[in-house]
Amino acid sequence: MANPNDSAVTNGGLHNPKTQHGKRQSSDCVKNGISKEAQQNRKTHVKDKPVFESYPEPPLYVFVFTYMGYGIGMLFGYLRDFMRNWGIEKCNAAVEREEQKDFVPLYQDFENFYTRNLYMRIRDSWSHTVCSVPQPYFSVMEKVTDDYNWTFRYTGRVFENVINMASYNYLGIAAKYDESMEKIKDTLEKYGVGVASTRNEMGTLDIHMELEDLMAKFLNVEAAMVFGMGFATNSTNIPIFVGKGCLILSDEFNHSSVILGARLSGAVIRPFKHNNVQDLEKLLREAIISGQPRTGRAWKKILILVEGIYSMEGSIVNLPQIVALKKKYKAYLYIDEAHSIGCTGSTGRGVRELFGLAPEDIDIHMGTFTKSFSASGGYIAGKKEIVDYLRIQSHSGTYATSMSPVIAAQIIRSLKIIMGDEGNFGGMQRIQQLRENIKYFRRRLIEMGFIIYGDDFSPVVPVLLYMPAKVSAFARTLLKKNIAVVVVGFPATALPGGRARFSLSSAHTREMLDTVLEVIDKLGDLLNLKYFPFKKSGCAVLYNKESFDNEANFEETRREPEA
Repeated sequence: MANPNDSAVTNGGLHNPKTQHGKRQSSDCVKNGISKEAQQNRKTHVKDKPVFESYPEPPLYVFVFTYMGYGIGMLFGYLRDFMRNWGIEKCNAAVEREEQKDFVPLYQDFENFYTRNLYMRIRDSWSHTVCSVPQPYFSVMEKVTDDYNWTFRYTGRVFENVINMASYNYLGIAAKYDESMEKIKDTLEKYGVGVASTRNEMGTLDIHMELEDLMAKFLNVEAAMVFGMGFATNSTNIPIFVGKGCLILSDEFNHSSVILGARLSGAVIRPFKHNNVQDLEKLLREAIISGQPRTGRAWKKILILVEGIYSMEGSIVNLPQIVALKKKYKAYLYIDEAHSIGCTGSTGRGVRELFGLAPEDIDIHMGTFTKSFSASGGYIAGKKEIVDYLRIQSHSGTYATSMSPVIAAQIIRSLKIIMGDEGNFGGMQRIQQLRENIKYFRRRLIEMGFIIYGDDFSPVVPVLLYMPAKVSAFARTLLKKNIAVVVVGFPATALPGGRARFSLSSAHTREMLDTVLEVIDKLGDLLNLKYFPFKKSGCAVLYNKESFDNEANFEETRREPEA
């Protein structure tokens, strides 16, 4: 995909070198793409568990009432717009000035209808202000509104000891100052905070090169390049790899940064159904047989865009089958591991490690440092010629300010913790504890009767709420109970797909999770959220760690308590 004739600054030593004839050594992987190491240690490979499986659906009346709720809200919205136009109700939304009445409208009134009349009713469920470290317990500032959520003001009161189920602090590395942060302090004293230049001018520091070499070693690839913003890593770099005459096959649930990057590229975009390899293969076959529209010429490139863990669904990409399709049809694969790198796989190396695939099975590795690494920024990694091409052509490398050296030091610290090179801060123990927390939390929710999405390897646990009124009531009630959670609704999800998204961390204790689950259980009864068809409403059985870890005991204790 890169132009081998372009010359660029190299990334240092190669961590997975090629042979003398330019071909990769074949002893590292087998015919099916499963690494030799993974075959010897089968714990890194997911066995006997389908990745893509249909989720349970609620009764039909739930969808009916959800659409009715939106319909009633829209009717009242039109009524209120009518009253605003006649001056009966005050209009707080942005409007055109009288002097510009003959201009083309700057604000599209109808396009803002949803925000003005529906979203504004539940706007208080988002954009809370945190005033502490995003640890398992954190502090949230209270806000109130005097004009029905158009504006907010702070009361000066702070909610203390709120259980944090909202931050992406998957490995608990975001914490107060400790001895492992000594090098970050030294970095601040040596380099300061900002770089004040771009990577292609005078903004490449030796600590950037150290981070890129360490990241390449961690991913077991030849080279890597880091960027100061995770969103821009996708949106400004995808256009480098594809353009006019190319085809992008994108999962329908890809992140907005991936979608934006695909649109900016100028390539033809065809979405495929979420994690559906049959639909993806159908599109691949059609693309190869039919070629480009009108001309029928072969596509210059076909790029498949997927994520490791989808943040709204909590689902894990069906990577082995997608890799098989990519090889069969000679396409390229770009994977965004923002939510999976650092916390998925036996050593935190992402979904590739989880499935036991070789690094070269993925053409472009992308990820962010905003979740498991408790920092900011992103990376793109892969073959050396691709990264060298990226260094020259990347818009982020040319126009964006370089990553702060303090942030780079924090990422290096996190990487060394995960790799076990940073004293006794328990990288492997954090990953294992996170895995236990995910499994425990998900099973308890299922036992209570909630419909949840995702996978037992995903730290994102979506609980389906469906109705917009229940979305806001769920968030408000939990915050009153000192529990912070992210709720999501349309347009971030489908219209009837409102949900709460719990983000688990290795720093969560079993007592914290039990406290959250107890409140959710009662709230589920109050709001009638337990849609699982074969589960009766009522308090779930509480399990201790011993009974949960023992599968036989778990099956015995899952029965309903006698009255």
